[in-house]
Amino acid sequence: MVQTITRIPVANLSNLKARAGYSLKIDDKEIALFRTSKGQVYALENHSPHPKGGVLSEGLVSGEYVYCPVYDWKISLVDGLVQAPDTGKVQTYAVDIVDGIVFIVL
Repeated sequence: MVQTITRIPVANLSNLKARAGYSLKIDDKEIALFRTSKGQVYALENHSPHPKGGVLSEGLVSGEYVYCPVYDWKISLVDGLVQAPDTGKVQTYAVDIVDGIVFIVL
């Protein structure tokens, strides 16, 4: 079976503020987009893995982590893993930047 890779343009890099989260929807996926203070851009599912949820794009970004705005869970922007002592994981999405355009790879 051949898997199709889709690159979807979602933002101009120059419009993304460092340490801020952005919410976007692609088909039925709610995605949070983040730019770190070092300029890296990450995309992950926009829902905390906590049983009661939380919108990650509203969370505080520190280094390569976002903190759930509701339960303060520390979640890696790199791999989506919740940091101990809490547990869980969110879906991450690959990001490409070409000529200043940010693409999410599905």
